[in-house]
Amino acid sequence: MTTTRKSNFTAALRTTILMAALGGLLVVIGYAIGGIAAASGFLVLALIMNGVAYWFSDKIAIASARAKPVSESEAPQLYQMVRELTTRAGLPMPRLFVIPSDQPNAFATGRNPKNAAVAVTSGITKLLSEDELRGVISHELGHVRNRDILTQSVASAIGAMITWIAYLFLWFGDDDSSPLGLVANLALFLLAPISATLIQLAISRQREFSADATGAEICGNPESLASALLRLEEGAKAMPMQVNQATEPLYIVKPFSGGGIASLFSTHPPIDERVRRLRQMRPSLA
Repeated sequence: MTTTRKSNFTAALRTTILMAALGGLLVVIGYAIGGIAAASGFLVLALIMNGVAYWFSDKIAIASARAKPVSESEAPQLYQMVRELTTRAGLPMPRLFVIPSDQPNAFATGRNPKNAAVAVTSGITKLLSEDELRGVISHELGHVRNRDILTQSVASAIGAMITWIAYLFLWFGDDDSSPLGLVANLALFLLAPISATLIQLAISRQREFSADATGAEICGNPESLASALLRLEEGAKAMPMQVNQATEPLYIVKPFSGGGIASLFSTHPPIDERVRRLRQMRPSLA
């Protein structure tokens, strides 16, 4: 089995396990709430959520970030950079989006390399040098080449939908005696942390280290990404960005800080450790 076919199989297997685990969890919650009838309803909900997550996870991530497509005439330098890096990486050209935020950040999403999308914030080009931006783009292309984006996108979409459904139940069931209020409380205090655990199992911190290493290989200079990570962390702390907590794992650095439900979905390793590993690598020839 070739490396590419093995990576595709592994990504598909992880995604299938994640979807099955979520479906089983929803059925158990439904049975606890209302027996067989509720369990059947939650099974249908799980099937719908899994289908939507697989086919529309990239659109959910893009919509959650309020990202807008950017044309080559609007961002010629960005297109030139991404085209050069995708050629070096042996990847198709992804769709490009810009997130209207001053915080410097970026993420990649999509089902596979042919359907990949890369989104960058408007603030990232103001803070980073050209070399540092190349490092960031290369990191995101590293996720694409490593076939991380399917599992990441599906997991984040599932987490986002769980969060939205929980708040929808709260909206219609704000009375503590309401059945919807009971479902909302279960979703927020039981389902959300368990789904966060599933997401953390699906998106391990090792995948960020792997994307860093692949990105350094693609751009040819580990220091470009190392320097960018340090500046991105400073920028994220200075300008926190409001995003759906479940989509936080997609970003190259955490877009916000704090505890509560936000901390449940955190899958980023410490920036200092990422930088240390990158600086142990040797630059490759262009």
